[in-house]
Amino acid sequence: VSPYWQCTCRMAEYDLSARIGQYLDLHLVFPLLEFLQNHHVYDDADIQRGKLDLLSKTNMVDFAIETHKSLNPDQAVPAALTEKRKVVLEKLKKYQQDCTPFTELFEKPEVVQQIKTSRDGAQLLEYLKTNFNFQPETLNTMYEYAKFQFDCGNYKFAAEYLHNYRVLSVDAAKDISALWGKFACDILLGQDWEAAFEDLNALREFIDGQEGVSPLVQLQQRTWLIHWSLFVFFNHPKGRDGIIDLFLYQTNYSNAIQTVCPHVLRYLTTAVITNKRRRNVLKDLVKLIQQEAYSYRDPITEFVECLYVNFDFDGAQKKLRECETVLSSDFFLVACREEFMENARLFIFETYCRIHNTISISMLAEKLNMTADKAEEWIVNLIRNARLEATIDSKEGHVVMATQVPSVYQQVIEKTKSLSFRSQALGDNIQKRLKQRSSKRDAQDA
Repeated sequence: VSPYWQCTCRMAEYDLSARIGQYLDLHLVFPLLEFLQNHHVYDDADIQRGKLDLLSKTNMVDFAIETHKSLNPDQAVPAALTEKRKVVLEKLKKYQQDCTPFTELFEKPEVVQQIKTSRDGAQLLEYLKTNFNFQPETLNTMYEYAKFQFDCGNYKFAAEYLHNYRVLSVDAAKDISALWGKFACDILLGQDWEAAFEDLNALREFIDGQEGVSPLVQLQQRTWLIHWSLFVFFNHPKGRDGIIDLFLYQTNYSNAIQTVCPHVLRYLTTAVITNKRRRNVLKDLVKLIQQEAYSYRDPITEFVECLYVNFDFDGAQKKLRECETVLSSDFFLVACREEFMENARLFIFETYCRIHNTISISMLAEKLNMTADKAEEWIVNLIRNARLEATIDSKEGHVVMATQVPSVYQQVIEKTKSLSFRSQALGDNIQKRLKQRSSKRDAQDA
């Protein structure tokens, strides 16, 4: 068997697309399939058939026809696809005719400005009714039109009109559905991750603030949000912090991961390893990985176990080589492969330094593929950056580590690093309870 196919088989072994796809909208699965196809993780024809199956459940008929031609170049386009295309175009034409009044309305500069600056949907609705004879009944048509455009793959149009609908809507059920739709549009457009991050937070607040909803429904909603959020967390500048705060320190979401989707630990672990400013969370991460080791493990979580539980440096080096294959085959992680590998090597070295008194520079130089002089220079800089007390014995060719006892001040700093976030979460919960009590009292008084 050629090395290429061995590598491809390993990539398929570590692929989580099938697990993740269960919790994504159909449209969000297409980027994953494109990635798998471009990286030859599976047979090209199988990917094409998977795309065609998903496309049959959408209105992206032209994409379906193109995929069918690519998969079956010698066959004519099925009559069912041709007929479906006619139906979709007829519906689109009818929607365009029915929606022309408010389509033109929302293109007016004064209306665009009002939507941008308005903080009260009721006031904005009244403004449109008074000045432009806007009929609130057309809001449902706007919602359906935006949904239809989304299903056709016109995400920019859908995002704009779902936003407008949410500003004016008083239908709570459709409002949250529109928010999920806008979130999907922002992800698929991939242009404004700040807006996607705001959508994510709005959905989290809605899910966590629901009353009278069964715990099972909330668990399902959190599981969906966890998987959709991966697109944001690995693209937004503050995403690595966000994923740690949400997945590791928000109890409801940590419980959802442990109960339904322990495979998400791969992404949490990667975020911790590539986030140099949050190394203080390693202890909590290791605890979580150990708890879930019976239900999920892969080279990335096993690397952490080898290094911080078993102190098996040879095992960690072996797992690190496997991590490179995992990262290369993962849609969300491929972009941070080099950063992960560099930080993981630093983790190995720093941990090794902390448990050994004397380290051979020549041995490290061989492992790091450097000359002895270069390795010595690299080690000096690394020791300085890691704030380790050590001296280098150039005559013997050794790094001599000093015994380190963390100061009381340092221990206090480490233990209180996440105190601000936890205090904020506690304050939010107290505020919610107070609002609930206030609402009940108002209802009783009424």
